[in-house]
Amino acid sequence: MPAGRFSLTTSIMNTDLIIIGAGPGGYEMAVEAAANGLTVTIFEENKPGGTCLNEGCIPTKALCRTADVAETVGRAAEFGVNADCSASVDMPRAQERKQAVVDQLVMGVEGLLAKPGITLVKAHAEFKDANTVVAEGEEYTARNIVIATGRESRLLPVPGMDLPAVYTSREMLDIQFVPKRFCVIGAGVIGMEFASIFHRLHSEVTMVEFAKEILPPFDGDIAKRLRQTLTKQGINIKVGAGVTAIEQCDGGLRVCFSQKGKDLSVEADVVLVAVGRGPRVEGLNLEAAGVEYSRRGIVVDDNMQTNVPGIYAIGDVNARMMLAHAATFQGFRALNHILGREDDIRLDVIPSAVFCSPEAAMVGMTEEQCKAAGMEVKCHKSFFRANGKALSMGEADGFCKLISEKETDRILGIHLFGAHAADLVQEVAALMTQNATVQQLTQIVHAHPTLGEVVLAAARG
Repeated sequence: MPAGRFSLTTSIMNTDLIIIGAGPGGYEMAVEAAANGLTVTIFEENKPGGTCLNEGCIPTKALCRTADVAETVGRAAEFGVNADCSASVDMPRAQERKQAVVDQLVMGVEGLLAKPGITLVKAHAEFKDANTVVAEGEEYTARNIVIATGRESRLLPVPGMDLPAVYTSREMLDIQFVPKRFCVIGAGVIGMEFASIFHRLHSEVTMVEFAKEILPPFDGDIAKRLRQTLTKQGINIKVGAGVTAIEQCDGGLRVCFSQKGKDLSVEADVVLVAVGRGPRVEGLNLEAAGVEYSRRGIVVDDNMQTNVPGIYAIGDVNARMMLAHAATFQGFRALNHILGREDDIRLDVIPSAVFCSPEAAMVGMTEEQCKAAGMEVKCHKSFFRANGKALSMGEADGFCKLISEKETDRILGIHLFGAHAADLVQEVAALMTQNATVQQLTQIVHAHPTLGEVVLAAARG
């Protein structure tokens, strides 16, 4: 640490808890801690709400809704509605609406952090030692410190990443036009959502994914079927394809990639690089506190505590489960550990969703994970095309796969894509927290006609 690095310190302030980062994990934990009588200082150098609210979950969902409306208008005649206008998209207006949604929610978070017992410091914070952080020349101390700084976009180590119109998700969220040709590098959650949004806004979309299948964390059966559905819609998906370079060409960009030993390329007006995110740890001075971390993230135990007692890391920065709701409940687990109380939070039962069209969602173990663990399982399947509500909605594309332990019938996971999959997965998540069986699921009365009957049909089938 350079000599005199903290020589500008003018005072020392002490609170019960320090939180670095005001994303979902940080601000939710701050509010809960204050409700339990702790004084909290929370630091945020950007806007409160973190990546999820400002650069991720919420703005992408706002643009997803724009794409939903455009798609619905485009299909109006299918439902017997005569639409006299075409579904042209005013992208600047769509962006204004997106930003209004984000700004409203940011104000809400700022309101939460203005509650008694919480001090929000809008500044960068870094460690001085295991009990002290420094921000703008001021020292802050606490017995417990929580790191909740999230992750940031990574670029591929190939030529051309610095060319104009090569974007990360941050720049893509502010784009003021719909590109005619759009190439997405990476078919994970971020890439899939942007590909689906701009396909429905009438971009010619090509996806280039290094893995052998889209959505690598998802069950292979679901990923394959979803890829087939998206291909049928008109999205050009290249799997098992490694990008080697991005080049400038007449009228745009050329993405060069290798697939099955062949050198191929695709031209585009805009390229989105969505190949993953790295932990935001630079500038935290973790070495001064002795906190162990790697390229993947900060190392924590099941209570989210690092190798240094009293220092915790929650959310994306620890890389255990990179989802906003996971960060929130990891924060609750860490707080419960600080307060010395037990909880029933099942951090092994965390649903996830991809808001493409149709949606995809999952919770629990995949069939591949079960096999790798040597578990004998049963797979129960159903199709949206056999569901009355799905057919009436014009949403017949969809598939559901429920996995149970063969010996005990205990539900191990559910994986599905189709209309409102993100909502359907929650029922099974709730059952899994209670170690429910497939037989018990078959005894739960489901309203008719609803999409929820897709899950019931899988259990009964």
